[in-house]
Amino acid sequence: MSIRTYKAYTPGTRNKTVSDFKIITKNKPCKNLVIHKHFKCGRNNQGKITSRHRERGHKKQYRIIDFKRDKKDIAAKVASIEYDPNRNARIALLHYKDGTKSYILCPSNLEIGTQITSSKDNNVIQIGNSLPLYKIPLGLIVHNIELTPGRGGQIARAAGTYARIIAKDERFVTLKLPSNEIRLVKKECLATIGQVSNIESGLITIGKAGRSRWLGKRPKVRGIAMNPVDHPHGGGEGKSPIGRKHPVTPWGKPALGVKTRNIKKNSNKYILQNKG
Repeated sequence: MSIRTYKAYTPGTRNKTVSDFKIITKNKPCKNLVIHKHFKCGRNNQGKITSRHRERGHKKQYRIIDFKRDKKDIAAKVASIEYDPNRNARIALLHYKDGTKSYILCPSNLEIGTQITSSKDNNVIQIGNSLPLYKIPLGLIVHNIELTPGRGGQIARAAGTYARIIAKDERFVTLKLPSNEIRLVKKECLATIGQVSNIESGLITIGKAGRSRWLGKRPKVRGIAMNPVDHPHGGGEGKSPIGRKHPVTPWGKPALGVKTRNIKKNSNKYILQNKG
């Protein structure tokens, strides 16, 4: 995959970059695997804004992704690689031998026509195969990792992400996550071999404000540019500092660098090294 740049035909194309989409082989999704997605635009059931700076964005349908990979020991053929407007990774359409179809997160370097499987007994190490963690050799990179057996993949699902298996014991496998956190995961949890596709997603430049609006992102106003009635950072003559030792949210809570994880959370015992 590579990044496509534009000449400065307009101010919007001066710094704009996009993916070249060379690996995309199909333009329209499978009709049986898409559903309508309701956009809440940051509102709750009373219509009040609970998450700021969100809007509808461009119209799109949700692709049903198989994060569980629960069709065990049934070979599937990679039929196509498609674009998904709901995530920055690409998705792959699988055709199973029993006639069913499903979408999965497309691993990097997965080719059309490849046969992949999900199994608890098979030991075939191949990109796209889903296996329990204890059956995957040390040092291999994996993605779409379960935290609870049978719940479906929850870790390393964004474009270009992966976790590395660094140790094993009787009950747990030790993983180094994309955030550099080192964590214990039950050895029966499934993971998919390989790295998520679209590795260069983080290098894309938006280029213009309207492209962010297509993604459902509204403009953000700095607190220092507001009045004191609207934000704790507001007010002052001219361009003045925030007037506090540390930045805060509009409601006075500490912001930027303050840890928000609950210190009493039960899963803290599985974290060997915090992210950072």
